[in-house]
Amino acid sequence: MKKILIALDYNPSAQKVAESGHKLAKAMNAQTILLHIVADFTYYSSLNYSPIMGFDSFSNSIETEGSGELKRQAQNYLEKSKEHLKGPTIQTIVKSGDFAETILETAKELEVDVIVMGTHSRRGLEKILVGSVAEHVLNHSSIPLFIIPTRSMEEN
Repeated sequence: MKKILIALDYNPSAQKVAESGHKLAKAMNAQTILLHIVADFTYYSSLNYSPIMGFDSFSNSIETEGSGELKRQAQNYLEKSKEHLKGPTIQTIVKSGDFAETILETAKELEVDVIVMGTHSRRGLEKILVGSVAEHVLNHSSIPLFIIPTRSMEEN
């Protein structure tokens, strides 16, 4: 095992996902790669945000400057995550696009051995309306997944 891709969103549970994935990478002596996928602005404006791994706020300029600012903020978030994990050799990547498809494409492109991601364990109508990134990746990936359940963290 040489490369582990950790897909992170801005949910507070991302800290658990990042820490678990990085711990796995260290145990396997593998390279850690952090990935954040930038969505359109409406996703960020509806985000229930709280500080994660030292990243404590979005810039107010996101609304006026658009996707360039979103990517800059996402890169800053990944750099803070890298500092939190105390991993100076961790690679960080920011991409835009569909969450699940971009995770799959990036994993293939980088030839990773494992994809690490969290699942919010949505059920019923919420799952139908919102969909499940983890489920899509699971059903379409030939690369093993390490899925971190995060629902109980969100309920606390």
